[in-house]
Amino acid sequence: MKVITHSGVIEEYSFEDEIGRGALRHTASHILAQAVKNLYPDTKLAIGPSIKDGFYYDFDCVTPFTEDDLEKIEAEMKKIVKSNLKLERFTLSRAEAIKLMEDKGEPYKVELINDLPEDEELSFFKQGDFVDLCAGPHVTYTSAVKAFKLTSVAGAYWRGSEKNKMLTRIYGTAFSAKPDLEEYLARIEEAKKRDHRRIGKEMGLFMMTDEGPGFPFFLPNGMIVKNELINYWRQIHTREGYVEVSTPMMLNRQLWETSGHWGHYKDNMYTTVIDDVDFAVKPMNCPGGMLVYKSEPHSYRDLPLRCGELGLVHRHEKSGALHGLMRVRCFTQDDAHIFMTREQITDEIKGVVRLIDEVYGLFGFKYHVELSTMPEDHIGDEADWEIATDSLRAALEQMGLDYIINEGDGAFYGPKIDFHLEDSIGRTWQCGTIQLDFQLPMRFDAEYIGSDGQKHRPIMIHRVVFGSIERFIGILIEHYAGKFPTWLAPMQVKVLPITDRNNKYTDKILAKLRAKGVRCEADKRQEKMGFKIREAQVSKVPYMLVIGDQEQADGTVAVRKRDTNNTVTMKVADFIKLITKEIANKGEIDA
Repeated sequence: MKVITHSGVIEEYSFEDEIGRGALRHTASHILAQAVKNLYPDTKLAIGPSIKDGFYYDFDCVTPFTEDDLEKIEAEMKKIVKSNLKLERFTLSRAEAIKLMEDKGEPYKVELINDLPEDEELSFFKQGDFVDLCAGPHVTYTSAVKAFKLTSVAGAYWRGSEKNKMLTRIYGTAFSAKPDLEEYLARIEEAKKRDHRRIGKEMGLFMMTDEGPGFPFFLPNGMIVKNELINYWRQIHTREGYVEVSTPMMLNRQLWETSGHWGHYKDNMYTTVIDDVDFAVKPMNCPGGMLVYKSEPHSYRDLPLRCGELGLVHRHEKSGALHGLMRVRCFTQDDAHIFMTREQITDEIKGVVRLIDEVYGLFGFKYHVELSTMPEDHIGDEADWEIATDSLRAALEQMGLDYIINEGDGAFYGPKIDFHLEDSIGRTWQCGTIQLDFQLPMRFDAEYIGSDGQKHRPIMIHRVVFGSIERFIGILIEHYAGKFPTWLAPMQVKVLPITDRNNKYTDKILAKLRAKGVRCEADKRQEKMGFKIREAQVSKVPYMLVIGDQEQADGTVAVRKRDTNNTVTMKVADFIKLITKEIANKGEIDA
């Protein structure tokens, strides 16, 4: 596949290459824009980049597009692809570029040109009679876009600002081969079936309200899942030598100025005034963690000191970005701050990596690792940043972990390792992170007494495993399609008596299960057994115990698993032994 690069040079790339994939999808966005202009000439063009899974283009039109318009636009796009139009790059002076866009009636393009640096080359791409301001890259002919699909329509503010006009954004995706497109679309359909918002409502896990946009309500079943995750978190952290602390949800401005958040993160913070003093609701737990460390003197013998915190934090997210549990305005971070000497850095990072690997393995997640380096908006000395980045890199390489460099995407106070997990249908989610921080201990004047009797500055690790417990639950709902493993399932066993004659025996079974901590209930309605089983399956209960006269006489239960049509008869005590072992081991059993 031939690609016209940013410099105008034509080079060969495959769709597997990031540049090739981006060029194909960027070209698809231009084909979309050309199709829209052919069909709706008065529409004004905004921007149309390639993105991770496809492309989009923003339009300003008298009547906003709807999903019903996509089929017509797609048909026009297919004509353009079939025409095999050649893409040609050319450049213009600033005056020429502005005149061209003004003549074409494209005010958004004129605004973009005026905002570009004076010395920046103004490049355009032409295909047929369609011309667009664009830096590229693009493929050389429209016919290369062999497989594409317009997927959705949304509103988008011009340049992402709520102060600007709302435009219509059309999303699409494109591939170099039709089978790849079909596979992707099938995965999207599967993702819709697994939507955690729908499943969460069906299973009574959580709800969102107009009274608190972005602030989730956890319902009884959801609290069971949340608490089981927290119990597991506490269990493995106690084993790994962590202590648990809790810091206040609101602290004064002076603290946030010291930490750097007031200057670097204030737009995302909720603030108030108490007794004429500015306060902020915490968006992060780390400054409070620094105060905990400083509350008493420390010796090198105390280090490493591993402090965990399940802290509720609040961050102001734009309303358009909110999405169920995946993007919220308040969430529980499974935070930990590790204070250590320089000599302990590598071992502590490796310990956190092993812990994250264990947790993701339990849920069946694969993952890849990214090392994010110093951003432009950073605090601290660049020499410290270099040492911190080298320490993270050394830990990854000593563990033999493959990683990619994510330049300039570190936190403002330190570089980080991010863990991107892959769910059961191939989507990736950034959850775990390890951030190495030389800056906060310095800004808070944290110290310890070394073996030489002198004062030294500790180094700090910020790390999360789940990331946000709320978001992790959303990911798990979609990963499992609501069919949680038994230890996490809100209801673990549904007992189904065939007739009222079996109710007393059913109650005895319930009592024995509950005595062993198994979450269970009975369905004693006078309904057909097939109906009861289907309802239990819809509720995604892992086990159903069918109770009839024969089971009652023999002291047994007919065990039916969630996803099978088979039943296995066993003694009540044997089933209880099996399910309690499964719950304790957080694994499955054969029944």
